[in-house]
Amino acid sequence: MGKILILGAGYAGMMAAGRLDRMAEPFTLVNKNTYHYFTTLLHEAAGGRGTPMSYTVPIKDVLKKPSSQLIVDDVLELDREQQVVRGQAGEYAYDLLVVTLGWIPEYFGIPGLKEHSMALSNVDSATHIRNHIERQFQEFLTDRDPMHLTIAIGGAGLTGIELVGELMDWLPELCIRYGVDRSLVDLQNIEAMPSILPQLSESLRAVAMRTLTEKGAKLRTNTKIVSVDANQVNLDGGEAVRAGTIVWTGGVRANPLLTESGFTVDRRGRAKVNAFLQSVDDERVFIGGDTAWFETEDGKSLPPTAQVATQMGKLLGENVSSAAHGQALKPFHA
Repeated sequence: MGKILILGAGYAGMMAAGRLDRMAEPFTLVNKNTYHYFTTLLHEAAGGRGTPMSYTVPIKDVLKKPSSQLIVDDVLELDREQQVVRGQAGEYAYDLLVVTLGWIPEYFGIPGLKEHSMALSNVDSATHIRNHIERQFQEFLTDRDPMHLTIAIGGAGLTGIELVGELMDWLPELCIRYGVDRSLVDLQNIEAMPSILPQLSESLRAVAMRTLTEKGAKLRTNTKIVSVDANQVNLDGGEAVRAGTIVWTGGVRANPLLTESGFTVDRRGRAKVNAFLQSVDDERVFIGGDTAWFETEDGKSLPPTAQVATQMGKLLGENVSSAAHGQALKPFHA
């Protein structure tokens, strides 16, 4: 039996850990928080609904067996030759490794974007966005600068559009609370592609556009962000949008640990895996979720979605257990 180590408690990591826990298969989960958070609901937390921690689940509530161990640490390095993971607080040896470390924002080299925007990536960032918007309303009451009431959201994928929707529902409440005329608030969604929500059908896109536009959102497609300064988004064509709140949701890439550890990766930093979700470079390492580059039989790469991560996580738990006992592995089917 091999020593199993799981890195990350996102959707894939928690599903894998849950499977192993139910099988009473000994393992150690390393995660930087004591909780799992619902990435797909972060827009609600940022948009003033509920409390941010209401979108989390304590990991100890999921792992019931004494053979399941949680270590709270931030993973820094993976040494595949020595089969050890190094974190801020310690080193963790493994025989079999499951890497589900999720994603980081992709800024596409746009000057100033990383430095002058916020990303909706975890509970802390959702809380920061929420508090920042409230502070902008408070500052508007002091200097009446319309910049404070301008919100620019880059990216019109699911995350960006869901965030726009949540904010459009929250803004009337903020306006009443701070005595601000609703017509003074300017929310702009800026997207370089020809349409919002490109992964959805045209009919669903039309419904979303109509609903958000009727609520007062400005949906600006075919509009590229060329650079970002403090409180200013610079667009192609020379236009500059002064905004007290700038949020970027326009892209993601895998945790850089995969690239730094020498795995074969795609252009988004995801490590290539075989049919059993093992690294093509190291069969002792299983990879899932947003860090996995899995190609279907027709050569298409699966998208980094919560649904795919959840499906992968179930099989990761089963396959790493099978590998620990020298049993046959099962192929992944999306």
